[in-house]
Amino acid sequence: MGFLLGIFVRALVATLQALPLDWVARLGRCAGNMTWWLDARHRRVALENLERALGSEFSPQQLRGIARENFRRIGENYATAVKTAAMTDAELAPRIDVSGFDEAVPPIGTLSVVAVGHFGNFEILARLRPLAHGRQLATTYRAIRPPALDAALQRLRKRSGILFFERTRDGAQLRSVLNQGNVMLGLLSDQHAGNRGLWLPFFGHPCSTSAAPAVYALRFHARLAVGICYRTRLAHWRVEFSEPIPTRSADGSARRPEEIMLDVNRCLESAIRRDPANWFWVHRRWKAPSRQQSAAPANPPNDEEPASGSPI
Repeated sequence: MGFLLGIFVRALVATLQALPLDWVARLGRCAGNMTWWLDARHRRVALENLERALGSEFSPQQLRGIARENFRRIGENYATAVKTAAMTDAELAPRIDVSGFDEAVPPIGTLSVVAVGHFGNFEILARLRPLAHGRQLATTYRAIRPPALDAALQRLRKRSGILFFERTRDGAQLRSVLNQGNVMLGLLSDQHAGNRGLWLPFFGHPCSTSAAPAVYALRFHARLAVGICYRTRLAHWRVEFSEPIPTRSADGSARRPEEIMLDVNRCLESAIRRDPANWFWVHRRWKAPSRQQSAAPANPPNDEEPASGSPI
């Protein structure tokens, strides 16, 4: 079964990469629209999430319209991510606009951490290497099943020149690379973080939040910012970086990870409100706390190994 799946995935990737980018984007939107009608479970999740987060700001009809467009965007994002992985930097340059990059990263030779989310074709952030001026880009990911699909995904990603570290087994290698400095580390920070996450509000509702961006920034004395990929039109994107998020108080003392991640969540909320259909609403962001979380202390120690984010 895994062998056949691998053949199918390779054929699909080859087909998408052979087509013009705009065609791929339109095919992805058609697939997303079809999924809206066929996938009742994820449609329900998206509508529930939208009601929880934005129910006081939009009517039920507007929320349903946002959800349907979100499915089209997700299809477009997946399809274009496959296509753009095979495009050269010169081919991609007219499609991407970037702002705030120089302010978000520190001088060459030091480390920066970027908290990112599932906005637009977020894999585009892996293609910002030409702006890095010699910095090494790195991120973490969680291996997916089946292995054939995970291997295909990693083959696409490694073309970018970014270092990828599997979050459950590559912690030592990641720390070794970060200790060398001159690295820009991207961490997805908008998904349910499991039992080890911080219990923080997102759109006014508590949920498990990854502490990884705050912990890595504090541990390695790195600058921290938020990076968002906005879709501006079909197969065109704008990547915006926030102003640096303070990791230390005015007196020089380290801020608590909870305080830092609250600032990150506020940036993510602002980006969602700016274009609600641009975020990944089909993920169950708000889950009830597990028995372990309910019994755990509210504030884990700062030196605890973080629940790392997924890949850029």
